[in-house]
Amino acid sequence: MFALGFLGVLTLLTADFPMPDEFADLPPAVVKLIMLINPTFMLAIAVLVGTLLHDKVNLTVPVITSLLKRESAQAIFVQQLKFGISLGLLVGIVVVLIAWVFNAIIPHELEALDSGLEITLLARFGYGGITEELLLRFGAMTFIVWIASKFAKKLNSPVYWIGIAVSAVLFAVAHFPVVFATIPAPSFTLLTYILIGNSVGGLVFGWLYWKKGLEAACIAHIFAHVAMVLGGLLQG
Repeated sequence: MFALGFLGVLTLLTADFPMPDEFADLPPAVVKLIMLINPTFMLAIAVLVGTLLHDKVNLTVPVITSLLKRESAQAIFVQQLKFGISLGLLVGIVVVLIAWVFNAIIPHELEALDSGLEITLLARFGYGGITEELLLRFGAMTFIVWIASKFAKKLNSPVYWIGIAVSAVLFAVAHFPVVFATIPAPSFTLLTYILIGNSVGGLVFGWLYWKKGLEAACIAHIFAHVAMVLGGLLQG
């Protein structure tokens, strides 16, 4: 799990992000390597937490588990593909529509945000589709569901939805630092757009992790990016 997530972290090397002022004197390649330290550290914690707790709250990674047990995972994976692709494309379409609405309100800020970030397809699929799901779903959501179940003294739908909702908001808020690095004084409207746009995906990906397994959430996240990239090309 960590190896897969770390491969996703490495895809960030293909993307261009605003460089922090304190690293201005360093070569860009060195800065990029330094910026990989934080997500790698968080990934290690998330994988450890998820590995220790996911079975305790009946959350699954069925395909990887089956492969490790040398069991057939074909039927499970086909189901995950069906739900992951369809719901992922739906999320992408909804996010494109949300972006279209906000573009009519804050076009200059969104244009500045897009021009300040150059995220490659490889980074979208690798870091977004795999690493972020390990961080936010396998790590954060699993932990939140476990904590909530201790307070509720049971595992029921509200407990899972608490985990889904909180991890979705965390997923959205995790994008704020990049926004502030790109636009020094972002408007409340821009932050609202980031919060809504990313929370939509987080809710769906969390539900998929709960109902279909972590791999389905990863597939959905990847195909959400497919839809968003295609939507951006059509708008352009």
